[in-house]
Amino acid sequence: MQPAARRFRFGVFEADARSGELRKSGVRLRLQEQPFQVLLALLERPGEVVTRDDLRQKLWPDGTFVDFDHSLNSIVNKLREALGDSAANPRFVETIARRGYRLLVPVESSEGLPATTPAGGPVAVPSAAATSSLPAPVPERDLPSLLTRPEELPDVPHGYVRILFLLIQLMYLSFYVAALANLGRAQEVLEDVLGLPGWVQVVVIVSAVAGIPVRLYLLACMAFNVGNLENKFRRLFLPLFLLDQFWALAPFLLVRRMGWGLALAATAALIYVPFAQRTLVLMRDRPGRG
Repeated sequence: MQPAARRFRFGVFEADARSGELRKSGVRLRLQEQPFQVLLALLERPGEVVTRDDLRQKLWPDGTFVDFDHSLNSIVNKLREALGDSAANPRFVETIARRGYRLLVPVESSEGLPATTPAGGPVAVPSAAATSSLPAPVPERDLPSLLTRPEELPDVPHGYVRILFLLIQLMYLSFYVAALANLGRAQEVLEDVLGLPGWVQVVVIVSAVAGIPVRLYLLACMAFNVGNLENKFRRLFLPLFLLDQFWALAPFLLVRRMGWGLALAATAALIYVPFAQRTLVLMRDRPGRG
């Protein structure tokens, strides 16, 4: 019996079974536990079909009641998102209709487990030199981040998460609609009170018009419980963050009514809201959440 492999390399990716980490060119990627377990199952049998039943027994060995088809599809989609892959044009994970999944790329493995080519070609055992050439894992402390991680979040009822996220989107929608409905007053405040040039009003109009469909999309995703929202939101986070930081200044459009102090306090609170949205999305898509 050969010892089980603990590290696998395929393309620019490396998976460490001991630490549960997936890295791309040495940089750790965020991948939840269940998608990582699916990846390990595929890496242990490259080029072979790993059946859906095999994956069911691996992910839910105790017979836990789940919507198996929907859950497994969502898990595989998250894996593909991490690998930059797609079901329509797969480079790594191929779907075998009504049967399971197959890994399409060659795999190098450490600790003696042979690697197989996708076509089921000759078996090759990596040499000691090849194994030692695998990049050393980057300690998590070497990749500092001020952003909250899913495992750091508390368990919060799904209904609370959904309501808070929907309220945030409705708040921004009200900002956009109110600004567009009162362009004359907004221009007066921007130029006469705040002393800003005329092009700022153009930015207000363009960002509001662009923001409305984005907010409606996020509202629909949360309201209808669209799967894999975390990865979708991650792609939107940077442009959405810039948009939200600009609209954090919206209270100054009401400075005549609110006063400078209250407008400044409201802006300070709104600066945090993009991070709150991200946290709520992570809470919704935490592993094991029903």
